[in-house]
Amino acid sequence: MAKNWFITGTSRGFGRAWAQAALERGDRVAATARDTTTLADLVDRYGDAVVPMTLDVTDRDAAFAAVAEAHERLSGLDVVVNNAGYGHFGYVEEVTEAEARAQFETNVLGALWITQAAIPLLRAQGSGHILQVSSMGGVVTFPGLGIYHASKWALEGFSDALATELAPTGVRVTIIEPGGYATDWGGASAVRSTPNPVYDAMRQMVAASWANATLPEASASADAILAVVDAEDPPLRLLLNSLAYDTVTGVYRSRLDVWAAWEETSRAAA
Repeated sequence: MAKNWFITGTSRGFGRAWAQAALERGDRVAATARDTTTLADLVDRYGDAVVPMTLDVTDRDAAFAAVAEAHERLSGLDVVVNNAGYGHFGYVEEVTEAEARAQFETNVLGALWITQAAIPLLRAQGSGHILQVSSMGGVVTFPGLGIYHASKWALEGFSDALATELAPTGVRVTIIEPGGYATDWGGASAVRSTPNPVYDAMRQMVAASWANATLPEASASADAILAVVDAEDPPLRLLLNSLAYDTVTGVYRSRLDVWAAWEETSRAAA
């Protein structure tokens, strides 16, 4: 049965790839972007199956209005995807107050507003699936991305609680945790703090570690997303690509080892 989607940030990257995959199989998509002219090719190809919507997710009133309009125009929503967001590159010491607030306004609060708008509509239906686009950086960290990680860890925190809160209603939540992909995340979409020379050596080391990396295209993730939204029992978390799987599971094994090594000290604090 065809599904009705609401996807933020569909001008490029994951949002564009997933919207196109959904449309290609006969689903309908309310596709949001700050500039809907970027969606013209989708409208030309898929016609009325696409509902282009102008949206800045940091505007709470606009977010609620967009979700309500999409729900009405599509006669219900099956999948709500919080994909809009961007990467901020900067060592923790370098990040300004304005940069930190802007990162959270989009990556955390933008997703929160869309989620809050969707919950009562999906609960009334007794069904629906909210996909929160996090990152492998929502559970592990790398130097130079501290405030980005903070935003994704916050997204994961409220989404994990949300899944439990909505479990009795029939509405499901899945946190999507991609590894590196050949998107614009690290390019024109990114924001960079003014560099402090004290971190230059580490910055060069990190850049060198990624210099020869071959990253898959965003479209390579589409089949996994379709599988999740079609699953009878979807996971709370889904890692996307081998880099994410190997990195995150390796870090978790290390964490378990450290907790075990300090178990006696932990229990003694009773």
